Amino acid sequence: MASLFGSRNRSRASALFSDAILFAGGCLAALVVVWALWCLLAPGITAGSSFFSGAGAVPRRKYAAVAAGCNESAAAAGFDRTHEPADPNFYDDPDLSYTIDKPIRDWDEKRVAWLRQHPSFIPGSETRILMVTGSQAKPCRNQVGDHLLLRLFKNKVDYCRIHGYDIFYNTALLQPEMFSFWAKVPTVRAAMLAHPEAEWIWWVDSDAAITDMDFKLPLSRYAAHNLVVHGWKSLIFDQKSWTSVNAGVFLIRNCQWAMDFMDVWARMGPQSPEYDNWGKILRTTFKDKSRPESDDQSGLIYLILTESEKWGKKIYVESDYYFEGYWLEIVGRLENVTARYAEIERREGRLRRRHAEKVSESYAAAWEEHLKDAGYGKFGWRRPFITHFTGCQPCSGDHNQAYSGEVCGDSMHRALNFADNQVLRRYGFLHLDLRDTAAVVPVPFDYPA
Repeated sequence: MASLFGSRNRSRASALFSDAILFAGGCLAALVVVWALWCLLAPGITAGSSFFSGAGAVPRRKYAAVAAGCNESAAAAGFDRTHEPADPNFYDDPDLSYTIDKPIRDWDEKRVAWLRQHPSFIPGSETRILMVTGSQAKPCRNQVGDHLLLRLFKNKVDYCRIHGYDIFYNTALLQPEMFSFWAKVPTVRAAMLAHPEAEWIWWVDSDAAITDMDFKLPLSRYAAHNLVVHGWKSLIFDQKSWTSVNAGVFLIRNCQWAMDFMDVWARMGPQSPEYDNWGKILRTTFKDKSRPESDDQSGLIYLILTESEKWGKKIYVESDYYFEGYWLEIVGRLENVTARYAEIERREGRLRRRHAEKVSESYAAAWEEHLKDAGYGKFGWRRPFITHFTGCQPCSGDHNQAYSGEVCGDSMHRALNFADNQVLRRYGFLHLDLRDTAAVVPVPFDYPA
Protein backbone atom coordinates (compact mmCIF):
# COMPACT_ATOMS: atom_id res chain seq x y z
CA MET A 1 0.00 0.00 0.00
CA ALA A 2 2.75 2.38 0.96
CA SER A 3 4.51 1.70 -2.30
CA LEU A 4 1.33 2.22 -4.27
CA PHE A 5 0.51 5.42 -2.35
CA GLY A 6 4.00 6.77 -2.97
CA SER A 7 3.68 6.02 -6.70
CA ARG A 8 0.36 7.86 -6.83
CA ASN A 9 1.92 10.89 -5.13
CA ARG A 10 4.75 10.92 -7.63
CA SER A 11 2.24 10.69 -10.53
CA ARG A 12 0.22 13.58 -9.12
CA ALA A 13 3.36 15.68 -8.64
CA SER A 14 4.46 14.88 -12.18
CA ALA A 15 1.05 15.92 -13.51
CA LEU A 16 1.15 19.15 -11.55
CA PHE A 17 4.64 19.83 -12.88
CA SER A 18 3.46 19.19 -16.45
CA ASP A 19 0.50 21.53 -15.95
CA ALA A 20 2.87 24.23 -14.68
CA ILE A 21 5.03 23.87 -17.76
CA LEU A 22 1.98 24.07 -20.03
CA PHE A 23 0.73 27.15 -18.18
CA ALA A 24 4.11 28.89 -18.41
CA GLY A 25 4.34 28.01 -22.10
CA GLY A 26 0.89 29.45 -22.71
CA CYS A 27 1.80 32.67 -20.95
CA LEU A 28 4.97 32.95 -23.00
CA ALA A 29 3.06 32.37 -26.23
CA ALA A 30 0.52 35.01 -25.23
CA LEU A 31 3.31 37.50 -24.54
CA VAL A 32 4.83 36.82 -27.95
CA VAL A 33 1.46 37.40 -29.64
CA VAL A 34 0.94 40.65 -27.72
CA TRP A 35 4.48 41.81 -28.57
CA ALA A 36 3.93 41.05 -32.27
CA LEU A 37 0.61 42.92 -32.31
CA TRP A 38 2.27 45.86 -30.55
CA CYS A 39 4.92 45.97 -33.28
CA LEU A 40 2.23 46.09 -35.95
CA LEU A 41 -0.18 48.51 -34.34
CA ALA A 42 1.76 50.71 -31.92
CA PRO A 43 3.82 53.70 -32.98
CA GLY A 44 7.09 51.97 -32.22
CA ILE A 45 8.94 55.32 -32.17
CA THR A 46 12.17 55.67 -30.30
CA ALA A 47 13.51 58.81 -28.74
CA GLY A 48 16.14 59.02 -31.48
CA SER A 49 13.75 58.92 -34.40
CA SER A 50 14.43 61.64 -36.95
CA PHE A 51 11.04 63.27 -36.91
CA PHE A 52 11.55 64.03 -33.24
CA SER A 53 15.02 65.40 -33.83
CA GLY A 54 16.93 67.73 -36.12
CA ALA A 55 16.32 71.34 -36.98
CA GLY A 56 12.70 72.34 -37.41
CA ALA A 57 11.38 68.97 -36.25
CA VAL A 58 8.88 67.99 -33.57
CA PRO A 59 10.34 67.76 -30.01
CA ARG A 60 11.69 64.37 -28.90
CA ARG A 61 9.52 61.95 -26.95
CA LYS A 62 10.42 58.94 -24.85
CA TYR A 63 8.98 55.52 -25.50
CA ALA A 64 9.33 52.19 -23.75
CA ALA A 65 12.18 49.83 -24.60
CA VAL A 66 9.73 47.46 -26.27
CA ALA A 67 9.29 50.08 -29.02
CA ALA A 68 12.96 49.72 -29.89
CA GLY A 69 12.43 45.98 -30.16
CA CYS A 70 9.55 46.59 -32.54
CA ASN A 71 11.76 48.83 -34.63
CA GLU A 72 14.35 46.08 -34.95
CA SER A 73 11.67 43.59 -35.94
CA ALA A 74 10.20 45.96 -38.53
CA ALA A 75 13.65 46.66 -39.91
CA ALA A 76 14.26 42.97 -40.41
CA ALA A 77 10.90 42.48 -42.09
CA GLY A 78 11.18 45.52 -44.38
CA PHE A 79 8.45 47.93 -45.43
CA ASP A 80 4.87 46.75 -45.20
CA ARG A 81 3.52 48.18 -48.46
CA THR A 82 0.12 46.52 -48.01
CA HIS A 83 -0.68 48.05 -44.62
CA GLU A 84 -3.00 51.07 -44.95
CA PRO A 85 -5.11 51.66 -41.82
CA ALA A 86 -8.70 52.81 -42.17
CA ASP A 87 -8.10 55.59 -39.64
CA PRO A 88 -7.91 59.00 -41.35
CA ASN A 89 -4.66 60.90 -41.88
CA PHE A 90 -3.65 64.11 -43.67
CA TYR A 91 -4.37 62.57 -47.08
CA ASP A 92 -8.07 62.47 -46.14
CA ASP A 93 -8.22 66.24 -45.62
CA PRO A 94 -10.22 67.73 -48.55
CA ASP A 95 -8.39 71.04 -48.09
CA LEU A 96 -4.97 69.48 -48.65
CA SER A 97 -3.50 70.63 -51.96
CA TYR A 98 -0.38 69.49 -53.76
CA THR A 99 -0.15 72.76 -55.68
CA ILE A 100 2.48 75.31 -54.79
CA ASP A 101 -0.05 78.11 -54.20
CA LYS A 102 -1.69 76.40 -51.17
CA PRO A 103 0.41 76.49 -47.96
CA ILE A 104 0.84 73.36 -45.85
CA ARG A 105 0.56 73.75 -42.10
CA ASP A 106 1.63 71.46 -39.22
CA TRP A 107 3.58 69.26 -41.62
CA ASP A 108 5.94 67.88 -38.96
CA GLU A 109 3.02 66.65 -36.87
CA LYS A 110 1.28 65.21 -39.93
CA ARG A 111 4.38 63.26 -40.89
CA VAL A 112 4.69 61.87 -37.35
CA ALA A 113 1.05 60.79 -37.35
CA TRP A 114 1.46 59.06 -40.73
CA LEU A 115 4.56 57.21 -39.55
CA ARG A 116 2.72 56.06 -36.43
CA GLN A 117 0.10 54.55 -38.70
CA HIS A 118 2.82 52.90 -40.82
CA PRO A 119 5.43 51.75 -38.27
CA SER A 120 7.37 49.59 -40.73
CA PHE A 121 8.67 52.82 -42.32
CA ILE A 122 10.09 54.18 -39.06
CA PRO A 123 13.41 52.30 -38.89
CA GLY A 124 16.00 54.20 -40.90
CA SER A 125 13.72 57.18 -41.47
CA GLU A 126 16.33 59.64 -40.17
CA THR A 127 18.55 58.95 -43.20
CA ARG A 128 15.97 58.07 -45.84
CA ILE A 129 16.45 59.94 -49.11
CA LEU A 130 14.21 60.35 -52.13
CA MET A 131 15.99 61.57 -55.25
CA VAL A 132 13.88 63.79 -57.52
CA THR A 133 14.82 64.77 -61.05
CA GLY A 134 13.11 65.38 -64.37
CA SER A 135 13.06 66.91 -67.81
CA GLN A 136 10.64 68.49 -70.26
CA ALA A 137 7.54 66.66 -71.47
CA LYS A 138 8.25 66.99 -75.20
CA PRO A 139 11.01 65.35 -77.27
CA CYS A 140 14.32 67.20 -77.32
CA ARG A 141 15.14 69.55 -80.19
CA ASN A 142 18.76 68.45 -80.07
CA GLN A 143 18.95 65.24 -82.12
CA VAL A 144 21.04 63.46 -79.46
CA GLY A 145 19.30 65.13 -76.53
CA ASP A 146 16.87 62.33 -75.67
CA HIS A 147 19.70 59.79 -75.75
CA LEU A 148 21.79 61.92 -73.41
CA LEU A 149 18.86 62.43 -71.03
CA LEU A 150 18.26 58.67 -71.00
CA ARG A 151 21.88 58.02 -70.10
CA LEU A 152 21.82 60.71 -67.44
CA PHE A 153 18.68 59.17 -65.94
CA LYS A 154 20.20 55.67 -66.03
CA ASN A 155 23.17 57.08 -64.14
CA LYS A 156 20.93 58.32 -61.34
CA VAL A 157 18.95 55.06 -61.26
CA ASP A 158 22.20 53.11 -60.93
CA TYR A 159 23.30 55.21 -57.97
CA CYS A 160 19.93 54.94 -56.23
CA ARG A 161 19.78 51.17 -56.73
CA ILE A 162 23.27 50.71 -55.26
CA HIS A 163 22.41 52.74 -52.15
CA GLY A 164 18.78 51.74 -51.71
CA TYR A 165 17.23 55.14 -52.49
CA ASP A 166 13.90 55.71 -54.21
CA ILE A 167 13.82 57.99 -57.25
CA PHE A 168 11.07 60.04 -58.87
CA TYR A 169 11.48 61.31 -62.44
CA ASN A 170 9.01 63.98 -63.50
CA THR A 171 8.27 65.31 -66.99
CA ALA A 172 5.12 67.32 -66.21
CA LEU A 173 4.88 71.00 -65.34
CA LEU A 174 3.08 70.82 -62.00
CA GLN A 175 2.59 74.59 -62.18
CA PRO A 176 2.28 75.51 -65.88
CA GLU A 177 3.68 79.01 -65.41
CA MET A 178 6.71 77.79 -63.44
CA PHE A 179 8.73 76.74 -66.46
CA SER A 180 12.41 75.94 -67.00
CA PHE A 181 14.52 76.14 -63.82
CA TRP A 182 11.48 77.10 -61.70
CA ALA A 183 9.76 73.76 -62.43
CA LYS A 184 11.78 72.02 -59.73
CA VAL A 185 10.12 73.92 -56.86
CA PRO A 186 6.54 72.60 -57.24
CA THR A 187 7.94 69.16 -58.10
CA VAL A 188 9.97 68.92 -54.91
CA ARG A 189 7.10 70.24 -52.84
CA ALA A 190 4.70 67.62 -54.25
CA ALA A 191 7.30 64.90 -53.63
CA MET A 192 7.46 65.88 -49.97
CA LEU A 193 3.74 65.30 -49.61
CA ALA A 194 3.83 62.05 -51.59
CA HIS A 195 6.70 60.65 -49.49
CA PRO A 196 6.21 61.38 -45.78
CA GLU A 197 8.49 58.41 -45.07
CA ALA A 198 11.49 60.29 -46.54
CA GLU A 199 13.50 62.64 -44.34
CA TRP A 200 15.35 64.25 -47.24
CA ILE A 201 14.38 65.18 -50.79
CA TRP A 202 17.39 65.36 -53.09
CA TRP A 203 16.87 67.37 -56.27
CA VAL A 204 19.41 66.64 -59.02
CA ASP A 205 19.17 68.45 -62.38
CA SER A 206 18.76 66.30 -65.47
CA ASP A 207 22.14 67.50 -66.81
CA ALA A 208 24.06 66.39 -63.70
CA ALA A 209 25.86 63.03 -63.57
CA ILE A 210 26.91 61.19 -60.43
CA THR A 211 30.54 60.30 -61.03
CA ASP A 212 31.42 58.66 -57.70
CA MET A 213 29.05 55.75 -57.25
CA ASP A 214 30.49 54.90 -53.82
CA PHE A 215 30.22 58.31 -52.17
CA LYS A 216 27.28 58.93 -49.86
CA LEU A 217 25.99 62.27 -48.66
CA PRO A 218 27.42 62.99 -45.19
CA LEU A 219 24.04 63.54 -43.56
CA SER A 220 25.41 63.85 -40.02
CA ARG A 221 27.26 66.94 -41.25
CA TYR A 222 23.89 68.58 -41.99
CA ALA A 223 22.08 67.59 -38.78
CA ALA A 224 21.43 71.21 -37.74
CA HIS A 225 20.38 72.34 -41.22
CA ASN A 226 17.37 71.94 -43.47
CA LEU A 227 18.79 72.81 -46.89
CA VAL A 228 22.15 71.99 -48.47
CA VAL A 229 23.49 73.71 -51.60
CA HIS A 230 26.87 73.93 -53.28
CA GLY A 231 28.54 77.32 -53.20
CA TRP A 232 31.01 79.69 -51.61
CA LYS A 233 30.16 81.98 -48.70
CA SER A 234 32.74 84.57 -49.72
CA LEU A 235 31.01 84.96 -53.09
CA ILE A 236 27.63 85.27 -51.34
CA PHE A 237 28.48 87.81 -48.66
CA ASP A 238 31.56 89.60 -49.96
CA GLN A 239 31.04 89.72 -53.71
CA LYS A 240 27.26 89.29 -53.81
CA SER A 241 27.49 87.17 -56.94
CA TRP A 242 24.49 85.45 -58.50
CA THR A 243 26.76 82.46 -59.27
CA SER A 244 27.89 82.05 -55.66
CA VAL A 245 25.52 79.09 -55.31
CA ASN A 246 24.26 76.55 -57.82
CA ALA A 247 20.58 75.68 -57.37
CA GLY A 248 20.70 72.73 -59.79
CA VAL A 249 21.46 70.24 -57.03
CA PHE A 250 20.13 70.61 -53.50
CA LEU A 251 19.16 68.51 -50.50
CA ILE A 252 16.14 69.66 -48.50
CA ARG A 253 14.70 68.22 -45.31
CA ASN A 254 11.09 67.07 -45.43
CA CYS A 255 9.81 69.39 -42.69
CA GLN A 256 7.63 72.45 -42.05
CA TRP A 257 10.60 74.80 -42.37
CA ALA A 258 11.13 73.55 -45.91
CA MET A 259 7.44 73.95 -46.77
CA ASP A 260 7.55 77.57 -45.58
CA PHE A 261 10.84 78.24 -47.36
CA MET A 262 9.53 76.97 -50.69
CA ASP A 263 6.39 79.11 -50.33
CA VAL A 264 8.60 82.19 -50.01
CA TRP A 265 10.98 81.04 -52.76
CA ALA A 266 8.08 80.35 -55.15
CA ARG A 267 6.76 83.91 -54.75
CA MET A 268 9.71 85.04 -56.84
CA GLY A 269 8.62 82.76 -59.70
CA PRO A 270 6.85 83.58 -63.00
CA GLN A 271 3.41 82.57 -61.69
CA SER A 272 3.57 85.31 -59.06
CA PRO A 273 2.31 88.90 -59.54
CA GLU A 274 5.59 89.93 -57.85
CA TYR A 275 7.72 88.30 -60.57
CA ASP A 276 8.73 91.43 -62.49
CA ASN A 277 9.48 93.34 -59.32
CA TRP A 278 11.66 90.51 -58.04
CA GLY A 279 13.57 90.62 -61.32
CA LYS A 280 14.46 94.24 -60.65
CA ILE A 281 15.39 93.56 -57.01
CA LEU A 282 17.64 90.64 -57.89
CA ARG A 283 19.38 92.47 -60.72
CA THR A 284 20.05 95.42 -58.43
CA THR A 285 21.35 93.15 -55.66
CA PHE A 286 23.67 91.08 -57.84
CA LYS A 287 25.79 93.35 -60.01
CA ASP A 288 27.09 90.45 -62.13
CA LYS A 289 23.56 89.36 -63.09
CA SER A 290 22.94 90.43 -66.68
CA ARG A 291 19.48 89.01 -67.28
CA PRO A 292 16.48 90.93 -65.93
CA GLU A 293 14.21 88.02 -65.02
CA SER A 294 13.82 86.56 -61.54
CA ASP A 295 15.48 83.13 -61.47
CA ASP A 296 15.49 80.44 -58.81
CA GLN A 297 19.23 80.63 -58.14
CA SER A 298 19.35 84.38 -57.56
CA GLY A 299 16.24 84.13 -55.40
CA LEU A 300 17.82 81.44 -53.24
CA ILE A 301 21.00 83.46 -52.76
CA TYR A 302 18.96 86.56 -51.95
CA LEU A 303 17.19 84.75 -49.10
CA ILE A 304 20.52 83.51 -47.72
CA LEU A 305 21.97 87.02 -47.97
CA THR A 306 19.10 89.10 -46.63
CA GLU A 307 17.20 86.82 -44.22
CA SER A 308 19.97 85.02 -42.41
CA GLU A 309 18.10 84.60 -39.12
CA LYS A 310 14.96 83.13 -40.66
CA TRP A 311 16.42 81.14 -43.56
CA GLY A 312 20.16 81.53 -43.94
CA LYS A 313 21.23 79.91 -40.68
CA LYS A 314 19.42 76.70 -41.64
CA ILE A 315 21.07 76.55 -45.07
CA TYR A 316 24.39 74.73 -45.35
CA VAL A 317 26.60 76.09 -48.14
CA GLU A 318 28.78 73.13 -49.05
CA SER A 319 32.17 73.86 -50.60
CA ASP A 320 34.40 71.09 -49.25
CA TYR A 321 33.60 68.52 -51.96
CA TYR A 322 31.88 68.32 -55.33
CA PHE A 323 28.29 68.36 -54.08
CA GLU A 324 28.01 69.43 -57.69
CA GLY A 325 31.02 70.42 -59.76
CA TYR A 326 31.48 72.37 -62.96
CA TRP A 327 32.18 69.89 -65.75
CA LEU A 328 34.91 71.92 -67.48
CA GLU A 329 37.23 71.55 -64.48
CA ILE A 330 36.45 67.85 -64.01
CA VAL A 331 36.19 65.89 -67.27
CA GLY A 332 39.78 66.37 -68.40
CA ARG A 333 41.03 64.70 -65.19
CA LEU A 334 38.92 61.53 -65.26
CA GLU A 335 41.50 59.24 -66.88
CA ASN A 336 44.08 60.32 -64.31
CA VAL A 337 41.64 59.61 -61.48
CA THR A 338 41.01 56.14 -62.94
CA ALA A 339 44.75 55.47 -63.02
CA ARG A 340 45.21 56.53 -59.37
CA TYR A 341 42.44 54.22 -58.20
CA ALA A 342 43.92 51.35 -60.23
CA GLU A 343 47.31 51.87 -58.52
CA ILE A 344 45.66 51.40 -55.13
CA GLU A 345 43.82 48.28 -56.28
CA ARG A 346 47.07 46.70 -57.46
CA ARG A 347 48.43 47.03 -53.91
CA GLU A 348 45.25 46.05 -52.05
CA GLY A 349 43.84 42.64 -52.88
CA ARG A 350 40.67 43.17 -50.87
CA LEU A 351 39.64 46.07 -53.10
CA ARG A 352 40.03 43.88 -56.20
CA ARG A 353 37.77 41.18 -54.86
CA ARG A 354 34.67 40.52 -56.95
CA HIS A 355 31.45 40.99 -55.04
CA ALA A 356 27.69 41.30 -55.35
CA GLU A 357 26.33 44.75 -56.09
CA LYS A 358 24.15 44.60 -52.97
CA VAL A 359 27.20 44.71 -50.70
CA SER A 360 28.98 47.51 -52.56
CA GLU A 361 28.79 49.86 -49.58
CA SER A 362 31.10 47.62 -47.52
CA TYR A 363 33.78 47.97 -50.21
CA ALA A 364 33.20 51.71 -50.39
CA ALA A 365 33.98 51.88 -46.66
CA ALA A 366 37.17 49.88 -47.22
CA TRP A 367 38.27 52.39 -49.86
CA GLU A 368 38.06 55.32 -47.46
CA GLU A 369 41.31 54.60 -45.62
CA HIS A 370 43.13 54.77 -48.97
CA LEU A 371 41.45 58.01 -50.05
CA LYS A 372 41.96 60.13 -46.94
CA ASP A 373 44.80 62.04 -48.60
CA ALA A 374 43.29 62.09 -52.10
CA GLY A 375 41.77 65.53 -51.69
CA TYR A 376 38.47 66.83 -52.93
CA GLY A 377 38.05 69.41 -55.66
CA LYS A 378 40.08 70.24 -58.74
CA PHE A 379 43.45 69.84 -57.01
CA GLY A 380 42.67 66.37 -55.65
CA TRP A 381 42.40 63.00 -57.36
CA ARG A 382 39.35 61.60 -55.61
CA ARG A 383 36.42 60.84 -57.88
CA PRO A 384 34.19 63.92 -58.17
CA PHE A 385 30.82 63.20 -56.59
CA ILE A 386 28.58 65.03 -59.09
CA THR A 387 29.65 66.46 -62.45
CA HIS A 388 27.19 69.14 -63.53
CA PHE A 389 27.02 70.06 -67.20
CA THR A 390 25.86 73.60 -66.56
CA GLY A 391 25.50 75.55 -69.78
CA CYS A 392 25.43 72.52 -72.10
CA GLN A 393 21.62 72.31 -72.43
CA PRO A 394 21.64 68.76 -73.87
CA CYS A 395 17.93 68.73 -74.68
CA SER A 396 17.54 72.06 -76.45
CA GLY A 397 21.08 72.24 -77.77
CA ASP A 398 21.22 75.94 -76.88
CA HIS A 399 24.58 75.62 -75.19
CA ASN A 400 26.80 78.41 -73.92
CA GLN A 401 28.68 79.87 -76.86
CA ALA A 402 31.96 79.60 -74.94
CA TYR A 403 32.14 75.97 -76.08
CA SER A 404 30.69 73.79 -78.82
CA GLY A 405 27.88 71.28 -78.69
CA GLU A 406 30.35 68.55 -79.67
CA VAL A 407 32.56 69.33 -76.69
CA CYS A 408 29.53 69.15 -74.40
CA GLY A 409 28.33 65.85 -75.87
CA ASP A 410 31.75 64.19 -75.82
CA SER A 411 32.35 65.34 -72.25
CA MET A 412 28.99 63.98 -71.11
CA HIS A 413 29.75 60.58 -72.61
CA ARG A 414 33.19 60.50 -70.98
CA ALA A 415 31.75 61.33 -67.56
CA LEU A 416 28.89 58.87 -67.95
CA ASN A 417 31.25 56.07 -69.08
CA PHE A 418 33.52 56.88 -66.13
CA ALA A 419 30.52 56.40 -63.81
CA ASP A 420 29.24 53.41 -65.78
CA ASN A 421 32.57 51.62 -65.31
CA GLN A 422 32.02 51.70 -61.56
CA VAL A 423 28.67 49.96 -62.13
CA LEU A 424 29.65 47.56 -64.93
CA ARG A 425 32.67 46.38 -62.92
CA ARG A 426 30.22 44.61 -60.61
CA TYR A 427 28.72 42.91 -63.66
CA GLY A 428 32.11 41.82 -65.00
CA PHE A 429 32.73 44.39 -67.76
CA LEU A 430 34.47 47.72 -68.41
CA HIS A 431 34.76 50.49 -70.99
CA LEU A 432 38.47 50.61 -71.84
CA ASP A 433 38.01 53.92 -73.65
CA LEU A 434 35.84 56.53 -71.92
CA ARG A 435 35.05 58.00 -75.34
CA ASP A 436 33.53 54.73 -76.58
CA THR A 437 30.09 54.23 -75.10
CA ALA A 438 29.21 50.97 -76.87
CA ALA A 439 32.35 48.88 -76.50
CA VAL A 440 33.08 46.96 -73.31
CA VAL A 441 35.46 44.12 -72.45
CA PRO A 442 35.20 41.35 -69.84
CA VAL A 443 37.10 41.99 -66.63
CA PRO A 444 39.64 39.24 -65.89
CA PHE A 445 39.81 37.65 -62.47
CA ASP A 446 41.80 39.65 -59.88
CA TYR A 447 41.88 42.71 -62.13
CA PRO A 448 43.96 44.93 -62.07
CA ALA A 449 46.62 42.93 -60.22
